[in-house]
Amino acid sequence: MDSLQSQCIFILQEAWKLSGNEPKVEPGWCAELRGIINHKSVYSGGLGSHCVHRMRLVWKSLDKMRCLRKRATIPFLGFLITFLLFLNLYMEDGYVLEGNKRQLREASAHPPSSERYVHTFRDLSNFSGTINVTYRYLAGTPLNRKKYLTIGLASVKRKRGNYLLETIKSIFDQSSYEELKEIVVVVHLADFDLVWCENQVQEITRKFAHHIIAGRLLVIQAPEEYYPSLDGLKRNYNDPEDRVRFRSKQNVDYAFLLNFCTNLSHFYMMLEDDVRCSRNFLTALKKVITSREGTYWVMLEFSKLGYIGKLYHSRDLPRLAHFLLMFYQEMPCDWLLIHFRGLLAQKDVIRFKPSLFQHMGYYSSYKGAENKLKDDDFEEDSIDIPDNPPASLYTNINVFENYDATKAYSTVDEYFWGKPPSTGDFFVIVFNKPIKISKIRIATGSDDRQNDLLHHGVLEVGEKLVGTKKGKQCSSFITLGEFKKGKIEVQDVDHKIAFDIECVRIVVTGNQKEWLIIRSISLWTTQPPSQ
Repeated sequence: MDSLQSQCIFILQEAWKLSGNEPKVEPGWCAELRGIINHKSVYSGGLGSHCVHRMRLVWKSLDKMRCLRKRATIPFLGFLITFLLFLNLYMEDGYVLEGNKRQLREASAHPPSSERYVHTFRDLSNFSGTINVTYRYLAGTPLNRKKYLTIGLASVKRKRGNYLLETIKSIFDQSSYEELKEIVVVVHLADFDLVWCENQVQEITRKFAHHIIAGRLLVIQAPEEYYPSLDGLKRNYNDPEDRVRFRSKQNVDYAFLLNFCTNLSHFYMMLEDDVRCSRNFLTALKKVITSREGTYWVMLEFSKLGYIGKLYHSRDLPRLAHFLLMFYQEMPCDWLLIHFRGLLAQKDVIRFKPSLFQHMGYYSSYKGAENKLKDDDFEEDSIDIPDNPPASLYTNINVFENYDATKAYSTVDEYFWGKPPSTGDFFVIVFNKPIKISKIRIATGSDDRQNDLLHHGVLEVGEKLVGTKKGKQCSSFITLGEFKKGKIEVQDVDHKIAFDIECVRIVVTGNQKEWLIIRSISLWTTQPPSQ
């Protein structure tokens, strides 16, 4: 703006030189001209500079037109400047008017109910921050201390059957007193029927009062006014309108639940409201999480059904909540979570067996339809999940495709697969720190490739870790036993071995023509030695 104004002043000065004396201009006219020059739309684009260029051309012409009287120059100049600036204003207003029309056309493409999106999407540009929702606390209040695990449930009124109370009871009954100290259960009553919600709160409070008082159970609700429009939604996959409305609202229910739970704990587990838990499931979860230290993961699965038993880092909850809200009308939540995992660069499913959670509802929350889905990998007593402490794995066996060594050490349903091994080949596990092991169980071969097992081999444990060109390796080993029919299990290892173990090694003791599958390596540890 200052540049244009200085150029106009320069032109006036040049005009005064042509006239031979400075004009006597009325103060009111100066103020009017200054107001025109300072008008913001004059400087909003290239039109202002274009006007200056044209004014300079005019003054060059005036310089050549000696026939004009000098006293007529300044009034003509004022008129010309005023005319050009008003012309510029008119053209600018035309562009502004066209822009307003364009905005109106764009706004008309959105449904009139878009104002309801304000609460939900206001902070969408900040995917790491929580969504601004004022929740209703129906029972309990959050504690100041972060816990290890939050378990989230969203529940609505069902036409047939109600399993919420049984689900909450299963969570608490299947946990030890020590485990209960590390969990908090958050129930989102996501139905807009306030009478039903009130009845549920009364039942929950009556049956689980001591858990509410201890801060282990919270019941919340996100008010209806925070929900986006649930009418006129896209009918993807040819779903009927009521089905689209149901699954779209469910996505928003879960998004608000995730958003609330962001800062309550280090990890978050999503369950549905019709689930039965295995005994001491938290201890099993901790073992798996510990075994995954140093590896990247977004979602670990402890059930193969729906949105049951899906574990996240709490730090990812804001992004997942935003993601569900962005695509709430596109597809069901259990499909969206697959896309979310992939977008955060976890390509493969990481699912653990046995499953820790079982679907127990017989009637669906959608229209009360029958839902007999069961997880056949569920075990009521699954506490015997191995510890598998953090370690690095090495082998000199020729690996087939991506069936690498780490897959044998994971409790996920996957395995190591190598080409035919020879005498002296090895498969070694090097722990991040020395440990005491109580039990080792290793299985080779698979149901569909029963002959791809280790026909001749021994199991060893080692100490005295040293660095080699191929990585770290133990320099001293003791043999624990031989493989029989491709399997080995050794109990009470800590009673047989005096030192803290730094390596576990499988050694091939005979050539074989068959390929080798190591299906699972399971290690159970004792308490670490006192320092």
